[in-house]
Amino acid sequence: MTEPGPDERDADPAASDLLGAALGGAAKRAGFDPGASATTGHIVWKAMGGWRGILESVLPTLVFVVVWTATVDPRTREGDLWLAVGTSVSLALVFTVIRLVTRSTASAAIGGLVATAAAAALALWTGRAADNFILGLVTNAGYGAAMLVSALIGWPLIGLAVGWLMNEGTRWRAEARKRRVFFWLTLAWAALFGIRLAVELPLFLTDQVTALGTLKIIMGLPLFAPLVAVTWLAVRGLYPKPDTGPQAPSPTNQG
Repeated sequence: MTEPGPDERDADPAASDLLGAALGGAAKRAGFDPGASATTGHIVWKAMGGWRGILESVLPTLVFVVVWTATVDPRTREGDLWLAVGTSVSLALVFTVIRLVTRSTASAAIGGLVATAAAAALALWTGRAADNFILGLVTNAGYGAAMLVSALIGWPLIGLAVGWLMNEGTRWRAEARKRRVFFWLTLAWAALFGIRLAVELPLFLTDQVTALGTLKIIMGLPLFAPLVAVTWLAVRGLYPKPDTGPQAPSPTNQG
């Protein structure tokens, strides 16, 4: 079996290119495109999914917390787990059906439904209400670790995503300013996930379900949105739009 020649090897995408494409594609689908002409507020609003995205993100958890808290027996300190997860999953299902019926983008709603159902199944299987939040803890731990490690080894994930979005690949690594900005942005995202984990994990371990669910909501979009805005502004600062200057008058408009 012959080895591929130099041209064939060069044609194979590097792992960094594949990862950058995956991250950049996800960011673009979420509305984060540094090459687009949009205000910071518009980008943040689109990244959150607008009113529908906010409701889809917050309400299933909120309903779970409210139902669980309202049904807690003071003697056992246990709520109605079946009713809590049932209403939560049902609400996520309603959101998904609405997306499908209206033929709007349903990927986020479907993802939310799968996550909500998986968390509910785990909680019902163990009989422990706090386990409804275990997938979120694992997600925060995984994302936080990935962001932190990527920054420390010199390949910050924010840089890989932006490099793909701006058709720059990994050439940004040759510029000290871009490396520095992407390093600190990636660390900021790692800190966000780390703070969530540090606050929520003790509540999970001590079965403080109401406090855990409430803080999950508080530390969700209210922390996500400002960091999206900071990231957007920092990236736009690195890639300013070219100033084309005043347009010369068209010959057809001259007297």
